[in-house]
Amino acid sequence: MQLSVIIVSYNSMQLLENCLFSVQKAMLTIKGEIIIVDNNSNDGSKENLVAKLPGAKFIFNNENLGFAKACNQGFKISSGDYILFLNPDTVLSETCLTDCISFLEKNKDAGAIGVRMLDDKGKFLKESKRGLPSPSASFYKLFGLTAIFPRSKTIAKYYQGHLPQNENNLVEVLSGAFMMINRAVFEKVNGFDETFFMYGEDIDLSLRISQLGFKNYYLGKVSITHLKGGSTTYNYKYVNDFYGAMKLFVKKHYNDKSTSYRLILNAGIGVRKMLSIIALPFR
Repeated sequence: MQLSVIIVSYNSMQLLENCLFSVQKAMLTIKGEIIIVDNNSNDGSKENLVAKLPGAKFIFNNENLGFAKACNQGFKISSGDYILFLNPDTVLSETCLTDCISFLEKNKDAGAIGVRMLDDKGKFLKESKRGLPSPSASFYKLFGLTAIFPRSKTIAKYYQGHLPQNENNLVEVLSGAFMMINRAVFEKVNGFDETFFMYGEDIDLSLRISQLGFKNYYLGKVSITHLKGGSTTYNYKYVNDFYGAMKLFVKKHYNDKSTSYRLILNAGIGVRKMLSIIALPFR
């Protein structure tokens, strides 16, 4: 089997229906499967989707196990040579999957690939391609310098701003909203780190893929629509979970760095978290 598409869903039934419609159209010429892992939704997903998708595989959890663990669950019952981890708030173009598979088959050094993501108005989403959250990259982003110099290789490295959005390039970090991975590579890295409940797991996985000697490619010539935040509630819990994941990443990957290095990173995360909490009433 060529491809396994794994989608983790939590109270996103309507978004998921639209996503699956686009996935089915994109898979017409592909031998593949669709696996949906539901993290204990209470929006009628179980009652409505199973009947509508008789060919899909479902896992219904009795509690919200988080994104990383649910992805690993889906992988365990998959059989594709390539695995696509996909958010339910995405819509694929008809040639998206065939283009991605073709690229992976031609580029054996590729561990994972991501694509050019656009919002519902066609605006490019900068998180389609990212750099690692180093102290300098985090500093430039935190204090707004990245927005002032969006194409600087140094100042805008958090979003790899120097790389054209319409071209294929190597990047450090791919988005978990759309990440296609060679099965053998995913097995070698032992899947997602389940310590990350939600957020940060894509940064962690991207880094571990590159540490094994494989490459992360951003395909600027392949586009999807990502209804960013369509399945996310922006509240204090979201802010706490997101920045908690960033601290976990620092603890895991930068523990061998100097104390001052880690202090700067954690201080930046703390300031950013505080600003995000202050901004919540205005979202």
